[in-house]
Amino acid sequence: MNARILFVAGLIFCLTPWASPPLALVAGLVFGAIATHPYPGPSRRFSKLLLQAAVVGLGFGMNLQEVVKAGKSGFLYTALSITFAMAVGMLLGKLVAVRPRPAFLISTGTAICGGSAIAAVGPITGATEDEMSVSLGTVFVLNSVALLTFPAIGLWLKLSQTQFGLWAALAIHDTSSVVGASAKYGAVALAVGTTVKLARALWIVPVSVGTAAVKGSKSHIQWPWFILFFCLAAVANTYLFPGAPAYHFLSAAGKVMLIVTLFLIGASLSPSALRKVGPRPLLQGVLLWIVVAVVSLAAIRAGWVRI
Repeated sequence: MNARILFVAGLIFCLTPWASPPLALVAGLVFGAIATHPYPGPSRRFSKLLLQAAVVGLGFGMNLQEVVKAGKSGFLYTALSITFAMAVGMLLGKLVAVRPRPAFLISTGTAICGGSAIAAVGPITGATEDEMSVSLGTVFVLNSVALLTFPAIGLWLKLSQTQFGLWAALAIHDTSSVVGASAKYGAVALAVGTTVKLARALWIVPVSVGTAAVKGSKSHIQWPWFILFFCLAAVANTYLFPGAPAYHFLSAAGKVMLIVTLFLIGASLSPSALRKVGPRPLLQGVLLWIVVAVVSLAAIRAGWVRI
């Protein structure tokens, strides 16, 4: 009963004006460390749907012209960075002796969009429940670290909002953490980070199709339909009654849903889940993440990658 009360209290906190993406994640992590999650299964399923709804809601605060500009500019960077991350990830997996399937899942999650990519590719590879859990746990741990540290690093390095949004989209795994970190940094960072990350998420489709072709799998591929609705929301805000009060409400609702999502993600990271990750997959994930973050940051600061 106490765990249920704490869980509900955490959700209520997320709805208050004092809540923010980092605070919601910290609250979830604290809950996961001190209590047993009363609704683990429904919470995981609901957090996925809630994240997608949050992204669509945030679309009502975006300008389509900015979305298209960021998407076009970020396409080449995304293609190169995904190829680079996948290659380095598999190499690191061999070096630290991680089994091939978890190594591939962690590499895919880092390269594209975290848990969503792993959830799409995992069944195609025939990954077991333990392999999925290990890969998702690794990505979620690093997401938590990124959400809490990236804004501070960006401020320390005096990155512009555009630079930070691009860096977050290229170096942070999950869409939720990219949006959370970018929103903390500023409105321009949020627009750039969200659009480039969603363009990156589209690569779930070709990677899933390619994996299925290599494996000879006929598993159902999960299409990221929420990205289409995000674009439609941006179209509405740009051309159909721009600045309408309803759009402001939906955008604000998207931010609240993101905060709740991050609390749910943090609450799912119990000590037992962290132990299941184990040292080797986590080491692979950390090393790959550091390489991707440092290389992408250096390229952005040198002006090789820009919007």
